[in-house]
Amino acid sequence: MQEFDIAELEKFDGNNGRPVYVAHKGKVYDVSNSKLWKNGLHMKRHHAGNDLTADIQGAPHEPDVLERYPQVGILKKEAMELEIPQPLTWLLEKVPMLRRHPHPMTVHFPIVFSFSTTIFNILYLITGIKSLEITALHSLGAGILFTAVAIVTGLYTWWLNYMAKPLRAVNIKLTFALILLAVQIITFIWRLKVPHVMESIQGANLIYLLLILSLFPIVVVIGWFGAFLTFPVEKD
Repeated sequence: MQEFDIAELEKFDGNNGRPVYVAHKGKVYDVSNSKLWKNGLHMKRHHAGNDLTADIQGAPHEPDVLERYPQVGILKKEAMELEIPQPLTWLLEKVPMLRRHPHPMTVHFPIVFSFSTTIFNILYLITGIKSLEITALHSLGAGILFTAVAIVTGLYTWWLNYMAKPLRAVNIKLTFALILLAVQIITFIWRLKVPHVMESIQGANLIYLLLILSLFPIVVVIGWFGAFLTFPVEKD
């Protein structure tokens, strides 16, 4: 049976009439007859000619779907993706629901609460209604909680789907998520220590306001790169 290294596997990418090969756990399959792999692209995100061992962990189907197609070779040992870590394998066996990783759900909460913090503070500045500023404080506190949860579940998803491989989008998301959490904590403590910080926007209080306003673009950056991972933009 033919052995492939990564460079050899990449030649079977489905372009210009070439066969469509993918690898999973050391086995190379010919999926050329699958309508879902037309032109070597599956679901607008998975490219043929690659080892899908990591990616398939987050797929909505079981890996055995590949067994419907002929195995044409094996992947050389040095080219194989890292196996899923044993502790994670055990956890997934005990709690199968975790295969549908929770990050896509939990990530929406810090987005909402961060936006709410900014918006309610702006509304307070416009109207002077104190309850709006208090609502902003509550949103900020909730944002701290759910940002921490989103970071943990995000790291879990990174481990599960990408075997913790260094990815530019993940690095940017993680960096900005930590910045977001730091800004949230700083402003929350600041607001508790100085309850009237929003009543006079000058001096140090202006810095507080700028930090509150910064929550919005920080979350936008995180969301942008999260969307890039989920729905990558095809390059011409």
